[in-house]
Amino acid sequence: MIPLNRDLAGPCLAVILIWAAVAILSGCRTPGAYRVDVDQKAQGIIAEKQEQALGRKGPFSIERPSDTLRRQLLEHTSLPSTGPASLGTDKLPPVAHWPEDGFPNASRSQSQWQALSSMDEPLTLSLVKALEVGARNSSDFQTKKEAVFQAALVLYLEQDSFRNSLQGQIQSLVRSDASKDPTEQGALTSSKLTGTRQFEDGMQLTTALAFDLATLFTRGGSSSFGLAGDVSLSIPLLRGSGRHIVTEPLQQAERNVVYALLEFERFKKEFAVTVGSDYLTILKQLDIVRNVQEDYRSRIVSARRSKRLADAGRLKEIEVDQSSQNELAARQRWVSAQEQYKKQIDSFKKLLGIPPDADISLDPDELKRLAEIPGMSSSDNGAAGERKSTPVKAHLPADASVLLLEPDTSQAGPLELSARAAIELALANRLDMRVAQGKVFDAQRAVVVAADDLGAELTLLGSASIGERRTITTADLSNARLRTDDGVFSALLTLDLPFERTAEAVTYRNSFIELEQAVRSVQSLEDTVKLSVRNWLRDLLEARETLYIQAKAVSLALKRVKSITLFMDAGRAETRDLLEAQNALLASQNDLTSARVNYRIAELEIQRDMGVLTVTDTGLWQEYSPEAQENAEK
Repeated sequence: MIPLNRDLAGPCLAVILIWAAVAILSGCRTPGAYRVDVDQKAQGIIAEKQEQALGRKGPFSIERPSDTLRRQLLEHTSLPSTGPASLGTDKLPPVAHWPEDGFPNASRSQSQWQALSSMDEPLTLSLVKALEVGARNSSDFQTKKEAVFQAALVLYLEQDSFRNSLQGQIQSLVRSDASKDPTEQGALTSSKLTGTRQFEDGMQLTTALAFDLATLFTRGGSSSFGLAGDVSLSIPLLRGSGRHIVTEPLQQAERNVVYALLEFERFKKEFAVTVGSDYLTILKQLDIVRNVQEDYRSRIVSARRSKRLADAGRLKEIEVDQSSQNELAARQRWVSAQEQYKKQIDSFKKLLGIPPDADISLDPDELKRLAEIPGMSSSDNGAAGERKSTPVKAHLPADASVLLLEPDTSQAGPLELSARAAIELALANRLDMRVAQGKVFDAQRAVVVAADDLGAELTLLGSASIGERRTITTADLSNARLRTDDGVFSALLTLDLPFERTAEAVTYRNSFIELEQAVRSVQSLEDTVKLSVRNWLRDLLEARETLYIQAKAVSLALKRVKSITLFMDAGRAETRDLLEAQNALLASQNDLTSARVNYRIAELEIQRDMGVLTVTDTGLWQEYSPEAQENAEK
């Protein structure tokens, strides 16, 4: 230990008090307070950019409720899991030195899924509820929301570069120098406050105010105050000057938030359509299972009938074998259809973000509602509505001329627009098209910035320093004062000649290439949009025409099966005829279901690709109505 005289007690106490005050001030703001403040700043940015990009504001939060359906299924149905992370962040075991008390503290939402304390029956999801579950539980949905939030955080950092920045520092030094005679002992407490500001025209201003208290414990115990101020100003005059150059990172960060919002809105539409399409596809497969199951029963009955007829000597043994073989084939189709259904529904559960081993079923009534789409009536077997076309005379001679009629458009659905109208809607409403066009402007600005880097750099640097600092060795001097007549002032002009700009020249040339690439991206996306819309219009027409054809095919196949069954009992038909009729009935039933589902999926897909499908933050969609749009425009 270094021996210090009793005069050290006062300065040491002052030093302790200063550091205690600093500790109190620094502890006033906890890590949690910083997190909350940053969240508020990011949410404010998002609200502002929502108004700018979407014309509306809405609540935006990346905090997930703790009572998600995934978690409740794991907790209340005893599904296997790897550990606490499977349930959520708030279930993680505490770790040492965690910076916040009680965080993470996920909120609970008021939803119908809170009553899952026991599940004796599978949980049935309607299409609407499946959309909501996906928005709450899907990892991809959450990641896209977080991308928007992270873009807002980047913008917040860029904005901070142009705010006033204040930094403070306090140092306390106690020193004993035995190399001097007598030994010199003293203490020095220094504080410095520095303020900086970056202006949008490139000018940088730095100011500093320093305060020193130097005390000697020897040589009479003298003390002295030091006070000094510094100001420096940097002004770029050529390269790196100008608002459009200095604020380019800020402007790009602002546009990136808009892009993230537009991409999230686009993702919501794609996600909703994917959920809807997969939902209907699974119901189609479920209907196929039912059709195959009924076909299997029918094949069993046919095999039994064939055996009885053979025992009575009215049927050949080879026909009995044909019936048995078809019974086995029907069983194979039945088993395969069931397993395919199970695979599809497990994949669908993963898409929604719930465990694949959860016991979930879909609402089969959703498939029945598809009978209301154009070309279908609510009659049994989905018989097609009669067309509003000119009737064709029956029993025409075989050599009469054949007139092929184009698909009927009198019963076209509301979304079967003309190709031009649909394309114009798509080009006007597609959010990814807005992003692609915005990136062309970004590439143009990049050319301007790259050109600026090629120029000479001329910088004017001015500085001023007044007052005097103190150290322990100068503690016996008189107190310092801020006097402008005793200051030091300087100005420096620096010119960096552009002799070596190879790297900048390469960047400049690349910026033109990237601009061309951005333009081609717009052109490629435009062509993709047109192709997609035209194809979905064709799919709508084909599915509607298929509906009419397959509904008639189902009616004819049913009639054919009944007739051949009666003929077989009368000995006027062969087993092969019945088997062919049953195959035709099964195929037409499955094709009819596929046509119904395909038409509905095509409606969703074309709304998505035209950019007119609206999806809420909860995942629900609001479909486009051309008639409602026309009335609104009037």
